[in-house]
Amino acid sequence: MSEAVRAILPDDTRIVLFTGNYGSGKTEVSVNVATSLARSGVTPVTISDLDLVNPYFRCREAREPMEELGIRVVAPTADYHNADLPILLPEVRGSINRAEGPTILDVGGDNVGATVLASLAPDLRQRKHVMWFVLNKSRPFTGTIEGAMQIMDEIERASRLKITGIVGNTHMMEETDIELVMDGAEFCQQVAKQRGINVAFVTAAESLLETTAAHGTLLEVKGIAAPVLPLKRIMLPPWLGGPTPGSMATHSRDGFARITKS
Repeated sequence: MSEAVRAILPDDTRIVLFTGNYGSGKTEVSVNVATSLARSGVTPVTISDLDLVNPYFRCREAREPMEELGIRVVAPTADYHNADLPILLPEVRGSINRAEGPTILDVGGDNVGATVLASLAPDLRQRKHVMWFVLNKSRPFTGTIEGAMQIMDEIERASRLKITGIVGNTHMMEETDIELVMDGAEFCQQVAKQRGINVAFVTAAESLLETTAAHGTLLEVKGIAAPVLPLKRIMLPPWLGGPTPGSMATHSRDGFARITKS
């Protein structure tokens, strides 16, 4: 295993959209990328919560520890923090049009979640951006090339934007091993080839790797063709020990605080 081979984001990229199907791990990847960039000294980093369809896995649930790292979190506050309403904050469009540093958009699942991007598409087309499809081979509907292609087609139609790359995030929660990660990475390469796009990177839990990348960079791992982002488990649903949606006050003193540590 070598040192990190390149930065997470392509040169001069300011805006990154994470899309995918339900349960693919978009939010986990989004928050990990944001915190990794912030801990590497990149500033300012902004993350916008555009997940209007899932009450459990939304980046707003990790607002406090991210803000401790200096990350600007654009998401409903106070009484609207846990609202299951289609609230598109004007700050989201502002963060796109005035992106001074990396701006990450965590988009809801499937075409339903991606619909919110349609109103932002004109602004995004005028800015250099990437829209990455987070692909988990272990999820229903994306376990085949045909299924993954169909979900991507639906997301592109709903968002009026083109997917420019794939992020491999194949896992089965606590049952994930390195062989599953490798199999998922190979699957991503097959999907990307048929789609005519690249695999931006794949993820693997830090516990499965012999070492970790420097913050803000990716690793080269033997047996995996794409660069690898070591992943820390940050987002947890209530049934696995995470806080209930909206309970931000608990985050600074519970397990979520671990993302602020080296």
